[in-house]
Amino acid sequence: MSLTSLPNLLTISRILAIPVVVATFYLSGDGARWFGCALFAAAGVTDWLDGHFARRWEQQSELGRFLDPIADKLLVAATLFMLTVTGRLSSHAVLPALVILCREILVSGLREYLAGLRVGMPVSRLAKWKTAIQMAAIGVLIVGDAGWHVLPIVAIGETLLWVAALLTIVTGYDYLRAGLTHIAAPRAAGKTQHLA
Repeated sequence: MSLTSLPNLLTISRILAIPVVVATFYLSGDGARWFGCALFAAAGVTDWLDGHFARRWEQQSELGRFLDPIADKLLVAATLFMLTVTGRLSSHAVLPALVILCREILVSGLREYLAGLRVGMPVSRLAKWKTAIQMAAIGVLIVGDAGWHVLPIVAIGETLLWVAALLTIVTGYDYLRAGLTHIAAPRAAGKTQHLA
């Protein structure tokens, strides 16, 4: 599949958005925070769109399967890192961020190993919910104190981040348990593992 197909272009746009999102952390003013949030949200939407168009137009490719999870993880990791180093996360909210990042590394390594065994590991429905809550949490935290002061925006964002972290543990365990069955008996591997 061509690099210039729409699904791949959407994935690449998500990667290109990362340095711009990072740059907004170095700008002062509420406008920079809202712009960063809007750009992060738009990048998150492309995650759904690229998969949707790839399936609808039958443009799924190995390049897309390679780039898509990398784009997602880079976007999340870079933004969580910037939220931490700029002090927009409280000390107790750093823990769920750490859990999320560790899980992403674990699942990435597991997927890479299983790919060598020709075992697929599709995203579960619960993992999709985790991703949606995680993206919402990060978007809210980017806005932070620039949000509507009637609501405790930062507290809402950090609560959502904790929920995402809990779901991260559950889904990470599900993936690890399914993967370990193939790791323990790699010669028997060959069927795609579907997780509920």
